[in-house]
Amino acid sequence: MHDLELKQQLAERLALDLGRRDFLRGGAAMGAAALAAGTFTGEALAQPKRGGTIKWAHIVAPDTLDPHFTGSLGAIKIHNNIYNGLLKVSYEGGKVSFVPDLAEKWQMVDDKTHVFTLRPGVKFHNGDVCDAAAVKWSVERVKDPAVASPHSWMVADLAGIDVVDPLTVRIRYAKPFAFFPVAMTGATGRAGTIVSRSAVEKFGKDFGRNPVGTGPFRFVQWKENEMIELERNPDYFEKGLPYLDKIQIVLIKEPTSAVAAVLSGQVDGMDACPFQFMSQLRANKNLNIYGDVEGNYAFLGMNMKRGPFADDPNLRLAVAFAIDRATIVKQGYFGDAIAAYSPISPPMTGFYDPNIAKSGRGQFFDLKKAQEYRAKAKTKGDIEVTYIATESFTSNGGSGSRNAQLIIPMLAKIGIKVKLELMDRAILTKRRNAGEFDLYDEAWQADLDPDETIRPEWVTGKPWNYVGYSNPEFDKLINEASEIVDRDKRKKLYYAAEDIMMQKDAPIAILAHTKVYKIFNKRVEGFKYVPVDLMNMHSVSLK
Repeated sequence: MHDLELKQQLAERLALDLGRRDFLRGGAAMGAAALAAGTFTGEALAQPKRGGTIKWAHIVAPDTLDPHFTGSLGAIKIHNNIYNGLLKVSYEGGKVSFVPDLAEKWQMVDDKTHVFTLRPGVKFHNGDVCDAAAVKWSVERVKDPAVASPHSWMVADLAGIDVVDPLTVRIRYAKPFAFFPVAMTGATGRAGTIVSRSAVEKFGKDFGRNPVGTGPFRFVQWKENEMIELERNPDYFEKGLPYLDKIQIVLIKEPTSAVAAVLSGQVDGMDACPFQFMSQLRANKNLNIYGDVEGNYAFLGMNMKRGPFADDPNLRLAVAFAIDRATIVKQGYFGDAIAAYSPISPPMTGFYDPNIAKSGRGQFFDLKKAQEYRAKAKTKGDIEVTYIATESFTSNGGSGSRNAQLIIPMLAKIGIKVKLELMDRAILTKRRNAGEFDLYDEAWQADLDPDETIRPEWVTGKPWNYVGYSNPEFDKLINEASEIVDRDKRKKLYYAAEDIMMQKDAPIAILAHTKVYKIFNKRVEGFKYVPVDLMNMHSVSLK
């Protein structure tokens, strides 16, 4: 074991420079006090009322309640109430940090070894003990190639997990892994979300419809296309929590119906909302709006495997600099976004540059520069391309038909004629995955670290790299950054990689970082906003 000074230094670095006190402090002291501390205004709650059932309109369809397999933010919002991770995301004073959850204490032995001291007496909803052996099995499930979890990349370099004693688990990586704190959170369905072994073995592939975790609420039922119901876990480890008896998640596919249900009081809130309805909701004095710019970015992807963009960086750069982000923010997102210059977003504390607009880095609107790139493009004259987009609101925050209509005349100014094909999300996903497009819109959401927001999307051959981007120099920088825990060194590498991607290769035209909202009736108290698109009911009560 290294001396105390080295351990402190490593801990501070791996916590993304957010402070050793937040990084190592025990979950028990932080849990009940912080989670019950207040609403988005920071007001203290006076004697929260126990009992009652909250209903929220859920318009982002969940896929599975098995956190090791989900690809849906709609599911993750529900997972957060059923499961816990070794760590969780904390949001205090406008900063994101990662603190113990199932663990009471998190220590770093060195930059590859993490020791967790677990809370005593924690049980799964089926009565099984959540101990070191349970944690080991759950994390190893994600790594197991036979299981084929989409989150296995987070534990690809896992060297081993040791059960030191019933309440102590040691996690060893083969090399430093800067993304580790995020990977071990339970909030967003990642490798550190702990599931019940006996329940997985009992239900098999149906575990996603019969979830068993350690969270404040336990699963009751899932009525297809109607409702998911959870009930209070009387044995939850955070003293006094939760306050609610039940949660009814009302599955409403059409956003206008969900908005109407919120305004009429039929439901107590909603998990997401199209931007065009936000002014109407803000005007209602019976509602509280929670939200801000989150860890996300919307973009226009250009197919590098076929068509005119495949072997023509000048043409792609022309597109990137022809788009007026101010118009996109104002008219496409109704002002509920900020212009994006690169994939790194504001919640990535210590990595986001608030002065990037003045730096000359990244992509931005410059029609003259766009025309210059267009003049150097291989294909002269007018070009016709196919742009696939969704017909209506989707949770992915991509451009959709509204932004497509704004982008089309912008591209016409540089001789690119767009054929817009509107389709539902399922068909778009199939076309996107098959590479059957020239342009498509997308957004990556709920990211809290640059490794998460860049590597699975843009490194050669990674699963979400649908445009087929490949640059060995870029890959080297990103992979190197993922193995360094020093924040400042990582930042330099990410900036260098972004410069290649944004201003040399331009596989995408980046558009905006969007705000993400949760809407609740004012009778809902104690909701604690975290900028990672969560519906956290741990500390919520009803008047």
